[in-house]
Order: sequence, then structure tokens, then C-alpha cells
Amino acid sequence: MPAAKTQSRRTAMAAAAAGAAATTVVSGATGFAAPSLRPAAIAPSAAAGQAGKASSSTGSTNGVSAAVSAVGSAAALAAAVSSSSRKQQVRQGKSKLTRLATATATDVETECINAIRFLAVDAINKSKSGHPGAPMGQAPIGYLLMAEEMQYNPADPEWANRDRFVLSSGHGCMLQYSLLHLAGYKSVSMDDIKQFRQWGSKTPGHPENFETEGIEVTTGPLGMGISNAVGLAAAEAHLAAVYNKPDMTLIDHYTYTIAGDGCMQEGISHEACAYAGHLGLGKLIAFYDDNGITIDGHTDLSFTEDVGKRFEAYGWQVLTVTDGNTDVAAIRKAIEEAKACTDKPTLIKVKTIIGYGSPNKADSHDAHGAPLGAEEGEATRKQLGWKYGEFEVPQQVYDTFRKHAAAGAAKQAEWNKTWAAYQEKEPELAAQFKRAVLDRQLPDGWADALPKLTPDDKGKATRLHSQDCINAIASTLPEFIGGSADLAPSNMTLMKCTGDFLKGSYSERNMRFGIREFGMGAVANAISLDKTGLIPYCATFTIFSDYMRGAIRIAALSQAGTIFVTTHDSIAVGEDGPTHQPIETLPSLRLIPDLTVMRPADGNETAGAYKYAVERSKLHSRPTFMAFSRQALPNLPNSSIENVQKGAYEVVECANPTLILIGTGSEVSICVDAAKELESTGAKVRVVSMPSCEVFRDQPAIYKNALLPKHVPKMSVEAACTSGWGEFADAYVGIDVFGASAPGDTCMDKFGFNVPNVVSCASRCLAGERGVLSNGSQAKH
Repeated sequence: MPAAKTQSRRTAMAAAAAGAAATTVVSGATGFAAPSLRPAAIAPSAAAGQAGKASSSTGSTNGVSAAVSAVGSAAALAAAVSSSSRKQQVRQGKSKLTRLATATATDVETECINAIRFLAVDAINKSKSGHPGAPMGQAPIGYLLMAEEMQYNPADPEWANRDRFVLSSGHGCMLQYSLLHLAGYKSVSMDDIKQFRQWGSKTPGHPENFETEGIEVTTGPLGMGISNAVGLAAAEAHLAAVYNKPDMTLIDHYTYTIAGDGCMQEGISHEACAYAGHLGLGKLIAFYDDNGITIDGHTDLSFTEDVGKRFEAYGWQVLTVTDGNTDVAAIRKAIEEAKACTDKPTLIKVKTIIGYGSPNKADSHDAHGAPLGAEEGEATRKQLGWKYGEFEVPQQVYDTFRKHAAAGAAKQAEWNKTWAAYQEKEPELAAQFKRAVLDRQLPDGWADALPKLTPDDKGKATRLHSQDCINAIASTLPEFIGGSADLAPSNMTLMKCTGDFLKGSYSERNMRFGIREFGMGAVANAISLDKTGLIPYCATFTIFSDYMRGAIRIAALSQAGTIFVTTHDSIAVGEDGPTHQPIETLPSLRLIPDLTVMRPADGNETAGAYKYAVERSKLHSRPTFMAFSRQALPNLPNSSIENVQKGAYEVVECANPTLILIGTGSEVSICVDAAKELESTGAKVRVVSMPSCEVFRDQPAIYKNALLPKHVPKMSVEAACTSGWGEFADAYVGIDVFGASAPGDTCMDKFGFNVPNVVSCASRCLAGERGVLSNGSQAKH
């Protein structure tokens, strides 16, 4: 910054400080004593004149909030600047935080907020790693949620009617860990805080629901959290519509989320938030931490859109708090207004300063992704009047949070009384609620509804078998819910026994996600992670699973029981050509830890895949990815629901084979026909169907070695990349090139998925050849 401008700002601040020294500035009932830390841009008399005015939470452009109150102190120093002035300074790239001295804060609310800040500062300094800026700026929001607004019970983190909170800006996770600790969750002790980001701690570098009780979903990839929040709110809306009665309410809670500039920039937030607006999810309240800073610097380098107008276009109510650093009353009022709007989700745009309180690093990317350091931490303590040592929290802070937590426990006790009365008055629904929601169990014999076929039954595409299974499950399991990314007529994923889950019809179960694969995946994950027993599925073409790859990975990582249903699983898609023909998709998905990939070969295998996926979702909360064919396939000998649970099994039995053919999906029937020809030449051929590599890998070694003996040559046949098959086979028939536009059967033939080519490659394998024997490249010559 030029010296003249720097001197000018220092002079203005000195004038403001001199005026504030003689005047105690009181914000309209905020009770928050820390200073605004914005460069002074108004005369002291003007600042004092603003003190009695309540700050607007509905979009006022007057950013002069009452910046300081210091209870019992005559030496409070204050400075404030209008939001528009600060915004202009940011755009010039010259915004610089000014040092201010403050009186010691004695107000309990202030101490609660500063306790959050300094737990974050101290933990991140100790670990020498982390993101202090976000929790320092978001602390007032966190305080209001966990000390005033949310209903929760630390003794029962999975209470069905708890409010949900998602920190979408997951890098700021010390905010959430601080709040959980202060509120009394056993999962985050002070020792855990001190072990932030260390091996084996319950305070990892981003929130992980599978590590820390009280964390609803795993966040870190920006935009994922706010999208998960949409799923949690959708789950609440559905369960409330199904189970609530006029005189008895079992489900009535809010979903809160804090998202940052990065979340707003990621495309997934557009997909999910547009969907939330369409649904009118009135119990979804999102805070946009509008601090104007990302890793590169000020956001005006790349991000200048009006986020508020964008969300209004989605159908959200949009409120603005112009000073989220000090004006707690304005945030509180915005939450009140958000709850009053029952037919729209609400975005509360909160203007904050990243690293608030840090004299030298606030309002800069320096506060984003690195510790403040010991020297700056001490300077920040002086700046905010925090008189306590590292990791020291005054008892009155604990008392404040624990009092609200106790109120949450009392609310759960009242809920328990309602639940007892509900069981008396609504025994049938109560029995369903207990099984499906509370106990999260499947009914006895539910899988009996799945279709069972014989080789004599007419073959059809496995996507049609999938449709039969979905509808059988839907009629048996009321907790089964999901839909497609605008491909229901092609995916065959509509449930016939229920209507569309839309605004005004939340009790229905067909979710119309629109063309939003990534958002769809995140919403479905959250429906599972809601921990209310819902079994979500979402559907698209296999190739377009690439659009939601991040959500699929997070499903596996965070232990979400999402069932990913995909169709059109190979080059047999045909005429749509290589843009729609998956080649590398399934092999790459098999690389994701804890994701089960299923590629059924016929009707029974499809039913077996659904049995596995539903039980894995409901009982173990783990994801399954399904890939179904567009083209008709015959029903195979020996296929069964039970055999699918082994991952691989003999379709064509042979006691002492000289060759084993391993197929998946549509290629199994080709292997069966090829085996017949090979046997006419004297070869002894076993044909193995492997609907799931992952499930087979988990079988006992004795079974795996008996099915695929090491001394017998084995050849895989799959209409996908040959990568990965070395684990099970010695030679491979696949496709390592892109497909082509032509009828599906022509594509299969040209790229080598026909009996003559499989027989030829099998003969070469018997003769000792190994490795890739056919990769589709012949079709390109």
C-alpha cells in the first residue's frame, strides 16, 4: 500500500480510537465486546450515533454495525467501516487490517465466542498445521448454533430428532471440534483438541463422521457439505411427512450448514442448492461465510458474481448480516427470520473477516491455511482481550454450552414421551418407525420378494431385471427412496407403488434429481448418513458416473450406504458412440477402497446384487455400485441370489478344467457359448461368472483357490479395460480403446466380444500365451 494511503488510514483510526476512548459504543443488544477490526471510515461521532441502531439482517448496505460493547469498561476502543467501502478496498487489492487495542472482555457471550477462536488458534499452532482463519471468523455463528439454537443431546449423538449441522468449509474443522468439546461430546476431549491432525486422534484435518461422534457427514471437498445438507433436509421432510400426526410430532428438526466462498464456486453447490430450492426445503438454513478470501487471495481475482441473487433465482430466501464478526444479534435475528420462512430454504449471507482478531494476518490468505504462529497468537490474545492461556477455557463458557446441551437432553426426554404415546395411538406406523428408523433393521423375509428365474425364462436386459427388483423392494421396504438424473425411462428406476418426492408431496419416494449427477450423489449419501434407516439409491448411465465420481468416493470413505444404479454399461450402448460408452469406468471404480462394484449377468444375479446392496446399505452403511446392460441377456445355468453373495461362482461346472474362462455381465453368456466350442476340441473348460471382484476377494482362501486353482490357466473376458484382471487371470480379452457409433451388437462384434474371438484367444491361452490377447484395437485398423 502506498505510504500516503497507509498514513491516511492510520490517522483515521487514531481519530476513531480517540473518540471511542471517551465513549462506550453499545450495539443493539448484541452483548459482544470484541472490536470490528475494520479500518475506520467514519467520524467518531458518527460511530457513536450508530450505536443504538440494530443492524439489519435483510440486506442493508449500511455496514456500520455497532462494532463494540465492553460491559463495565470505559476504555472500549472501536472502529467500523461500511461494507461497500471495504468491498472497494478489497477489489483494489489493498485492504489491510489495522491494529486496535481493546479493553478486556468480561461478557460471557464474548468469552464463549473467543473460546472457540482460541481453541482453534492453539490447536492449529500446536499441530503446526491447519486453517485458523475460518473458525476465527465463523465463531459467532457456531456459538449461536450450539449454545442457543440447535437441539441436540451429547449423550445420544444419533437421536433421530436432533438438529443436523454440516461444516461445508471442512478445512475450518477446529470450529466444529471446539463446539463439540464445549457442548460436552465425549468424542472430543481437551486431549483430542491438543492432538489435532495427529495420528489416531479424533480430530482429523477435516471432519470425518466415522471418526468423531457428533460429525454428521465427512466434508473437505468444497461444496460437498452444503450438498449433503440438502440430503439431510430432504430426509427430514420425507420422514416428517410419513410419520408425523396432527397431535404427535416425531420428526421436526432443522439442518444447518456453514459454507464458504470455495463451496459457492464449486459446481456441486449449484446442482444441490438448485434442487433444494425446487423442493422448497424450509428447514434448511445455510450460512454463507462471505469473507472474500481463498488460497489465491481476495476472491475478486476470480469470483465476482452476486451469490445472493443466484440463490434467490434458485428459490431460496436470502438474508444478509453485514457484520458477522461482532453483531451477534443480527445473526440471531436472521436465524429467526429463516425459521419463519417455512416454504423455502434460507441462505444467510454473513460478512466476516477471515482470521478475525489477528492484527497482522486477518483479512488475508495468510490466515487461511497456515497456523498463526506463537507470536501472532499472543498478539491476537491482546487484540481480543483474551486473558487465558493456551487451551484454557473459563468455566462459565463450559457452563453456557452445557446448559444448552442439557436443554437438548430435556427435549429428547419430552420426545420420548411423545414416542411412547405414539406407540399407543399408531401401533402400525410405530412398529415401522421402530424397525426402519430407530433399530435400522430389515424385516424378516424381505428378500423373498426378489424375482427368481430359470434358464427357460426369456432373457432381457439386466436394466429391466433391475426395474423388477426396485419395484419388488419398494413394495416391501418403505424406507427405500431414490431416483435418477433425468434418465428414469432409460435407467428403469421409477417405483410404481409411490409418487414423486416434490414440494407438497414429501411422503412420496421417487426423487426427481434432474440432470445433476454430482449433486444427486451427495444428496443420496446424506440420506444414508442421516442415520434414520433410509436406503437411498440414485441412477444414471454408467459413463456419467464420472460426473459424480467425487460423491462415489466420499460414499466409500464416509461409510454411506448409497446404492449407485447405472445402466448402459459397455460399448453395447451402440449408436450413441464413444461419448456414452464406458471403457475405463468400471475398472477405475474397482480401485476405490470399500466400494463394491456389481456387474450382473442375468436376472438372478441382478436380484442377488440388490439383496447384497440393500443389506450392505441398511445393516452396514456401505455403498454399492451397480452396472446393468442395455441389451437383452439370457438367463444362465447355476445363477442364483445365493451365488452372487460369493462374488464369483461356476456357471459351467467342470471338475478338472484345463482352462477357466472368467466373465462379468454381458460377457458371461459369450463365455458359455465359447466353452461349448472349446469342449468340442477336447478342452475341459470351467466358466466362472464374477459379478463382484470385491465380494469374491473377501471369500475364504479355500473357496477362492478351489474356484480358480493357480495351476490352471485362466482368461478374463470383459467389455472394459483389461487393467486389474491380473489379480485373477493370466490372459485377458477386453477393450483398451474408445468405442464407436454403430448398433450395439455390431460394436460388440467388431471389438472382439464374440464367440470366435474368445475361442481363438482361449486357444492361444491354452498354448501358453499370457497377458492381453485382445484389446479391441483390431477394430481401429
